[in-house]
Amino acid sequence: MTDREDWIHPGERLDDLQLDGLKILQNPAGFCFGMDAVLLSHFVRMKEGERLLDLGTGTGVIPLLLSGKTRNTHFTGLEIQKESADMARRSVLLNHQEDRITIIEGDLRKADGIFPAASFDAITCNPPYMAAGKGLVNPESQRAIARHEILCTLQDVVSAAAYLMKDGGRFFLVHRPRRLVELFCLLEAKKLEPKRLQFVHPSAEEEPNMVLVEALKGGGRELRILPPMLLQSPRKEAAEHKGVAGEKEGVAGEKEGPAERNKGLGKGDEGANG
Repeated sequence: MTDREDWIHPGERLDDLQLDGLKILQNPAGFCFGMDAVLLSHFVRMKEGERLLDLGTGTGVIPLLLSGKTRNTHFTGLEIQKESADMARRSVLLNHQEDRITIIEGDLRKADGIFPAASFDAITCNPPYMAAGKGLVNPESQRAIARHEILCTLQDVVSAAAYLMKDGGRFFLVHRPRRLVELFCLLEAKKLEPKRLQFVHPSAEEEPNMVLVEALKGGGRELRILPPMLLQSPRKEAAEHKGVAGEKEGVAGEKEGPAERNKGLGKGDEGANG
């Protein structure tokens, strides 16, 4: 494949990640990454020479975004869905990141048969938010798997992270605040201590709809709560209260990329990584 068009399959599109010229293949009929994946990539802290695994990488947006933020770091993405893993591999090749990013098709519930224990310095995950049996299940399977605990549960994710991380390794994930107590209980059971937490609010007037968490394997009990993040700036909120004319004036000049267009509820095209 030498022509860029050869990399794009029917129904797919090539989106600009607005970072170091990086681009990503997505299929709107399947699922597209959301603001939650972008926020998680910004929340992650990495050091040179470290190895990071993204569980349920989807089309590889988190490894791609992190590759644009760090140097001399290797990323692996594990994805169970064949179509998503294939798109992720093609995006890696398209961006000439094959020396830094490896995409593996596999089930995180069987991660102990794919990777040796304590293989990674850090792990990220943007897991399905909806617990099994909760909410309406999207009939399109790719989206359903991304949003609902069909092929893995939150416990599966935490167990895989605990097994694959080195002592002192960091686990970064994004989830819904309503499942924060459950998440902390699962982390404690695997000796993963929450160290940083940040709530994400749609606006200053609304409750948080996402939470970013960093846990340390074998860490002591001390949690740092960061200032809340507002997805809508006070300037834009003020403009909206002025009516249509004021709104246009308030948002003029703001850049809107794929991440912003897909904001929705934070999970992809309303959905996100599987």
